[in-house]
Amino acid sequence: MGDHIRYGIVGTGMMGGEHIRNIRLLDDVSITAIADPVESSLDWAAQSLGDQQPARFRSAEELAEKGEVDAVIVASPNFTHRAVLEPLFDRGLAILCEKPLATTIADADWIVERAARNPAPFWTGMEYRYMPPVARFIADVHGGRIGALKMLSMREHRFPFLVKVGDWNRFSRNSGGTMVEKCCHFFDLMRLIVGAEAERVYCSGGIDVNHLDERYDGETPDILDNSYTVVDFANGVRAMLDLCMFADGAEHQEEIAAVGDAARLDVLVPPGDLVFSPRVGFGAPKQVVREHVAVDDMAMEAGSHHGATFYQHAAFARAVRGEGPVEVTAEDGRRAVLIGAAAEISAREKRAVEMRELDTTG
Repeated sequence: MGDHIRYGIVGTGMMGGEHIRNIRLLDDVSITAIADPVESSLDWAAQSLGDQQPARFRSAEELAEKGEVDAVIVASPNFTHRAVLEPLFDRGLAILCEKPLATTIADADWIVERAARNPAPFWTGMEYRYMPPVARFIADVHGGRIGALKMLSMREHRFPFLVKVGDWNRFSRNSGGTMVEKCCHFFDLMRLIVGAEAERVYCSGGIDVNHLDERYDGETPDILDNSYTVVDFANGVRAMLDLCMFADGAEHQEEIAAVGDAARLDVLVPPGDLVFSPRVGFGAPKQVVREHVAVDDMAMEAGSHHGATFYQHAAFARAVRGEGPVEVTAEDGRRAVLIGAAAEISAREKRAVEMRELDTTG
């Protein structure tokens, strides 16, 4: 393959559309194939592509067999990932698979094993790493700005789950549950920032506001809409996630705070600010420093992840061309699913879950 990358998209719903818009911002690329079993989703993607009309397929198998592609973005519903990935692995294609990697630990294990044998890069889509303010926050923590990290807290106060084709995201059997579907982003960030693996998870959560009056073939949605999760890491750092999915009016959708022995550092999204608060001693004047981290306007407009999808695609394209590493591996995706699955069990069984209960790979 030369420098030009031909992309295929499997799953052309809401997130597939975001991938399309961001890929089109890259240099020397084209989208040559799209696949989705729902015709209206294919039509919507075609409208997003304008004059660049790719071949249309109804399945990943058809795209893998007939599509002329070098790399494939998998943005199909969570529960389809294993079935979608199998024919792509068989063709040895470069793959970016949206989070969560899978809805079950068994499927995540299978994907990791197949990805290890794939001759082309495999990348787990974890957009939150690539929000420029969050990326800067991570670099500052790793660079020692706060001293030795001791505590990490994250908050996402946001809107409820959006309506998806077939309402698949209303049930844990399809999504993996809220703690896998939504929160794998944060568990991935925890591992990245802390630099260690989770040992223990405790989650208290409930279904208290959202979807209570919804029925699908007589079934009521079973997805958590709020929770607190505490994760103990092997290096002694503890992390916490505060999730609320009925806080649409919150000024900041995401907040992350890292506390070390020398200072605290916060990142706020939006507006994309870093707030640095060094220790000053009791009664001394505060020395807070606030800094805004700018994001490219085109990247902001092309998606709903504070510009992250564009920066992630730029890094993925470098990996496909052999110019950079895979920055988010299948194993990273599996580890995030493991923590999410532990949190789901913890919330429903009202107990702490040891990671060794779930992770049989060591």
